[in-house]
Amino acid sequence: MEFETNKSLVMNIEEIKSQHKLLAEWKYDVTPIDKGYSDKTLYINVSDNTIVSKDVPAEMKEKFIGGKGYGLKYLWDATKPDTKWNDPENEIVISGGPICGITQYSGTGKSLVVSISPQTNSVMDSNVGGYFGPFLKFSGFDAIELQGKSEKEIIIYINGVDGKIEIFEAPAEAIDSHVLAEQLTEMYADNDKDRKNVAVVSAGKAADNSLIGMLNFSFFDSKRKLVRLKQAGRGGIGTVFRDKKIKAIVCKVPGVKGNLNNVVDLKAIMERGKTFNKEMRELDDDQCEMKTKGTAHLMEIMNDYDLLPTNNYKFGSHPDIKNIDSEEWKRRFTQGVPDGCWIGCNMSCAKGIDNYELRTGPYAGQKVIVDGPEYENAGGLGSNCGIFNPDYIIEANFYCDTYGICTISWGTLMAFVMECYENGILNEERTGGLKLNFGNSDSAMEAMHQLARGEGFGLIAGLGVRKMKELFIEKGWGDPKFLHDIGMENKGLEYSEYISKESLAQQGGFAMTNKGPQHDEAWLIFMDMVNNQIPTFEDKAEALHYFPMFRTWFGLMGLCKLPWNDVEPTTNAETDEPAKVPEHVDNYVTIYNAVTGHNIDKHEIIRQSERVYNYQRVFNLRRGYGTREFDAQPYRAAGPVTIEEYESRAERYDTQLKEIIGVDPEGKTSEEKRNIVREYRESQYEQLLDAVYLRRGWTKNGVPKISHLKDLGMDLPELIDMVTPHQEN
Repeated sequence: MEFETNKSLVMNIEEIKSQHKLLAEWKYDVTPIDKGYSDKTLYINVSDNTIVSKDVPAEMKEKFIGGKGYGLKYLWDATKPDTKWNDPENEIVISGGPICGITQYSGTGKSLVVSISPQTNSVMDSNVGGYFGPFLKFSGFDAIELQGKSEKEIIIYINGVDGKIEIFEAPAEAIDSHVLAEQLTEMYADNDKDRKNVAVVSAGKAADNSLIGMLNFSFFDSKRKLVRLKQAGRGGIGTVFRDKKIKAIVCKVPGVKGNLNNVVDLKAIMERGKTFNKEMRELDDDQCEMKTKGTAHLMEIMNDYDLLPTNNYKFGSHPDIKNIDSEEWKRRFTQGVPDGCWIGCNMSCAKGIDNYELRTGPYAGQKVIVDGPEYENAGGLGSNCGIFNPDYIIEANFYCDTYGICTISWGTLMAFVMECYENGILNEERTGGLKLNFGNSDSAMEAMHQLARGEGFGLIAGLGVRKMKELFIEKGWGDPKFLHDIGMENKGLEYSEYISKESLAQQGGFAMTNKGPQHDEAWLIFMDMVNNQIPTFEDKAEALHYFPMFRTWFGLMGLCKLPWNDVEPTTNAETDEPAKVPEHVDNYVTIYNAVTGHNIDKHEIIRQSERVYNYQRVFNLRRGYGTREFDAQPYRAAGPVTIEEYESRAERYDTQLKEIIGVDPEGKTSEEKRNIVREYRESQYEQLLDAVYLRRGWTKNGVPKISHLKDLGMDLPELIDMVTPHQEN
């Protein structure tokens, strides 16, 4: 299959490179990986261009494992309790983990990015695919710390071929990611075949002008012969990256071969990989259809269960779903190509739309590859904004990526803006002429282009939901209580794209997260709402202990969560705990032991994660957060805010009033009934917090108990000092 490459996007590479100025150079011996680790990390300060290698202490390796654990430890050590996101001392830390980079099992190319967030003012972690995480490790480093602020635009080049780090002043390259990644891949590849050995980290123009900037990690698609992008989207880390004047990080390796991780038992990994590949080959078409639809297979499923966010989470379904359902995306996605974002992954879920001609913005008329949309993008940019136009979703998805905008945040904040507009909180005068009612794709698209240009209402939107609420309240626009009810953020981070009203466990899975509401920590809707597998508070608390800890483990290892439960063995339903997919859990235990030579079991997976999870909770406490009040949720996540919302599901709510709450709805107004439902649901959520805190070993205020930290082996002096004033009598 031939794909059109848009060469007009790439300036003359030699002309661009001629404007580079070498600012620093550091040579090193590439440390071979042993049992999944090099035990060395790279530190770069872009204020003074310091470049050093650090040895990883044994205690750090034991307690923090890798990935997010390493990121949190380095960020804690580098910052103070009052460090702001744009202070030079704030760091961006990127780390894979011991399993990151193996090629014999699907989903092993992930890395975790950690920083102080512009949106939450606390610790943010974001997982991402692409080739950079594995390539960094193959270049001899288990993590990279980026600190300081450059005065000029720079590119950092990690040359894992020759063992050399270079920092260049780089004024001529593009900012937008799809152009910049092409430019740098071509610049640093020796020839066409070498392009697969180059990976680029970048952001985009909108990251310069907003708090919601994200990072793109590139990978070269050898079939298409095109550079593609995966995103570390959450929490504005791309904004931190651009604030440091880093235009890109480039990493190059000699190539990828069978056992660069130098594992202990390659045969065991290959056997598990072979079994998984057979499941994908034989079962995927009848299960999630990841190979043909990716995560977009969820669209009509969520709609059918009243879970698809529509009009700022007011509703959970829409009759126009057929316009953006999974069959529409299957038709648009290029089929029959190995869509993996890391070598050896057989899920092929990194779907793409080829030769898509853009209609708006600076690249109008050009044909590009669009990565996705995934479910979150289609649900957020589309249905949540009342937009059921697939071409708008594709175009907005592309521009979010290249501009460096978190698609989840943009979809959720634009839905908030649209509800504000329809309620008179915003109007054309306040939006600079943009008609931002639900369904208005043209104005939504223009707001995004404004943000990239650094002008107009787009700049206000780029603040995110929390700061928009504060701004609107300060200006006297709208009722503060209503704004807080409909503003779908927690801890400053916008919600991802699921309706949680009928799943108390999912409400906790969103609002009790350490970083803010993100589905990658605990997705419990089907267990709770559909299958009623966790009916009691204790059941829900157990699920809200296990699943966040298990999913945290992926972020310690360099793993993607999708191969865990987006295809299941045929016998999975017959197991004692089908929601955990025990056969796949056993795969991960086996692979970890085969990589590292350790001998852990499935219980130690949870304890490894608990150590890091509790550390992050205390890190939040150090930042001035990390207590019960910050686990509060906007009421829209729990139930109907408006009369319209109540009446749209009146039969359901009236039945619940009578059968669950014990109140006869007869003769009561919709307002009275809505208020009774609210009081009940808010009480239920408080009881859930009590149950989960107890299960997690925390105080009633949500602070880890000293006894629990000791039990985990995390009674580190800095943690004990933080939690001691918060212990219960």
